[in-house]
Amino acid sequence: MKQVFEQYAAYNVWANQRMIDTILSLPEETVKRTVESSFSSLYLTLLHMWNAESVWWQRLKLVETVQSAGNTHLSIQEISAGLMGQSSQWPAWIEKSPSGALEHEFIYRDSKRRQFKQPVYQMLLHLFNHGTYHRGQLVTMLRQLNITTIPATDFIVFTRGK
Repeated sequence: MKQVFEQYAAYNVWANQRMIDTILSLPEETVKRTVESSFSSLYLTLLHMWNAESVWWQRLKLVETVQSAGNTHLSIQEISAGLMGQSSQWPAWIEKSPSGALEHEFIYRDSKRRQFKQPVYQMLLHLFNHGTYHRGQLVTMLRQLNITTIPATDFIVFTRGK
């Protein structure tokens, strides 16, 4: 099981970097332009992705009161660097984790302060699936902004490149 999560963590870093490279090549007004989606711009979607990964990281580390990693006062470059820094921590954590760490159940509170207990592997599946979901939204948003050079970020593309 650990090998699968090592692959997913590496894939998450790879796919996030491909999307970020594309978004950073765009003018700032395009990055912040309003587009209909869960979040109203490429900028806000990347910010949400970073904050979500950071919140799950803090929960995994048993931080009692989690904090958002970034805010709307940051540049797209800062948000991108923050997301990539956070994403890069997952493969390292998984690689160094002892046998049984993925099955370990941890307790955390959600944003409504409700308490949950579940195995780490379920959280990681959610986390990586969440990233895939929002990268799909970024692709749709890029198309709505008439961007024609959009990177493929499918898991199969990642594995074929290995």
